[in-house]
Amino acid sequence: MDEEKLIKSANYVRTELPVRIAHRLMDLQALPYVVVTQEGVARVYELYWSAFEKFRRYPQVTTLEENEAFCKFLESVLDEHAPVIPSLSLGLSLSSPHLSPDSLDAFMRRMLVSRISRRVLAEHHLALSKSLGTNSLNHPEDPHVGIIYTALNLRHSIDKCVALLHGRPHDIVDEIGESVPNRGWPEVIVDGHVDTKFSYIREHLEYIIFELLKNAMTATRLNHRSSSNLPPIRATIVVGENDVGVRISDQGGGLSSARIKSPSDLFSFSHIRNATRMDDTRLGALRSASSRGVKATVAEQIRPWRTEQSNVNSNDKDPEREAGIAPHPKIGLGLPMSNIFTTYFGGTLELVSLDGWGTDVYLRLPKLGTNLEGIEL
Repeated sequence: MDEEKLIKSANYVRTELPVRIAHRLMDLQALPYVVVTQEGVARVYELYWSAFEKFRRYPQVTTLEENEAFCKFLESVLDEHAPVIPSLSLGLSLSSPHLSPDSLDAFMRRMLVSRISRRVLAEHHLALSKSLGTNSLNHPEDPHVGIIYTALNLRHSIDKCVALLHGRPHDIVDEIGESVPNRGWPEVIVDGHVDTKFSYIREHLEYIIFELLKNAMTATRLNHRSSSNLPPIRATIVVGENDVGVRISDQGGGLSSARIKSPSDLFSFSHIRNATRMDDTRLGALRSASSRGVKATVAEQIRPWRTEQSNVNSNDKDPEREAGIAPHPKIGLGLPMSNIFTTYFGGTLELVSLDGWGTDVYLRLPKLGTNLEGIEL
């Protein structure tokens, strides 16, 4: 990375982001009036319009000093848009009676895929700017270019997520609000091609793995509440010529529910396919999340847990532990966002429920360099 390439990157981001935002503004304008005026949706429209105007008027970047100012501008816009995911989910949940399931899910997919694409462009440029003058590709442990890690160790990412999840509070409640006995968290056995390394965006991969393992651990605890020992979860890694696969198998009882007809309905934002979208507790949690914002990262997930631990020990000033650990209300975004992250570069996420026994999750991710981002303009 040199000055000329960095300036070129800045101007590409500067001109590309308003184009992608403009398409989503047109999507919002095409919604029925009763939907676009819903709580949450109107807020997102205002955020997008404001960002479009800011980018449209931003002058060309010609020097490193101007790029530094542009990076600060990018960071401020990213922070402003943190409420977009929960606000959209809240607004579309409330609007679900006014849209068909296919229309609602297609709209949400376009909005979320576009949001991911914009964050990838912005965060990649920010990372490139920080690495100017260094050769991060030759980093001995984590070679990377911007936010893309060229030799991402899948086993290490799984182990990292397991360690974070084992450090969370053990107190959970079942679907009717009763406390589940504390038996700790199940072990995760990793097998298969455990030395697999491939090119990918680490933040995306670890968010997906974290969510899938979190669901598997919670289901196993709930299904074996009366057992003294929890059965292990198995994560199997398989590498192909152009893609990498992970199967996560648990004994959590499966996904059978009177409110969910098919496992794939868990990816839906429609109350017709996923009745839990209209639960008062979930809507309340989304309102709360909208006020603070959601960026869909692992660090954001563990922050409330570690905050609770830090409050217990006020002398603990470790910045990592300040990001701390406490239960947070379920807002129903983990699986849908994992599916969006997976399919962004052409991957697949499939849930197979063995009702009465457990669930197998099949994750397939292409090695970066083989697929284009899947954006619908």
